[in-house]
Amino acid sequence: MFDRLTDLVSGAWWSYLIIFAVAYLDVIIPLVPSETIVITAGVIASAGDLELPLVILFGAAGAFLGDNTVYFIGRRWGEPVKRRFFSSKKAQERVAWADRQVDERGGELIIVARFIPGGRTAVCLSAGGLKMPWRRFATFDVIAGIVWASYAALLGYIGGKQFEEAPWKGLILALVVAFSIAGGVELVRWLMRRRKAARAT
Repeated sequence: MFDRLTDLVSGAWWSYLIIFAVAYLDVIIPLVPSETIVITAGVIASAGDLELPLVILFGAAGAFLGDNTVYFIGRRWGEPVKRRFFSSKKAQERVAWADRQVDERGGELIIVARFIPGGRTAVCLSAGGLKMPWRRFATFDVIAGIVWASYAALLGYIGGKQFEEAPWKGLILALVVAFSIAGGVELVRWLMRRRKAARAT
């Protein structure tokens, strides 16, 4: 796995463009593995083949522009897009949750949603559909992109430094930590929904 990822993200200059493109596409096509690519780039940076600040910069820039693309799609075609691409019951529940949370919490949710698989798409779409002022959205989204890219790249970088002789071990460690955090966020959300449902009955 590590060899396949390093073939995609190597030490070449165009690796930064791949990081940017994958981070951009992730919010539009949630199956694109942006976090894995940025973590892998962090591992490669630990060996000196990429520059860590540039990994963070291109990851954050791609995430920001991708989020803003979805925001403007939501602002212009929010309801038709929701009906077309969020037709399953689970997807509709996720969008309804995002609508409520954006309406209640706004900016801080944009930062948190960066760490929820699929959540970032629903939140950006809802922010546009609910006509959140773009400047407010963009301000929080800049913070979200920088925090997310720094977290993913530093996870890989630190993991790579811990296992300099076997960088694939650093990648595995970083991915385990990342998935554990994402799983923890989902668990907290599930517990909160369960508690709210229990209070309602």
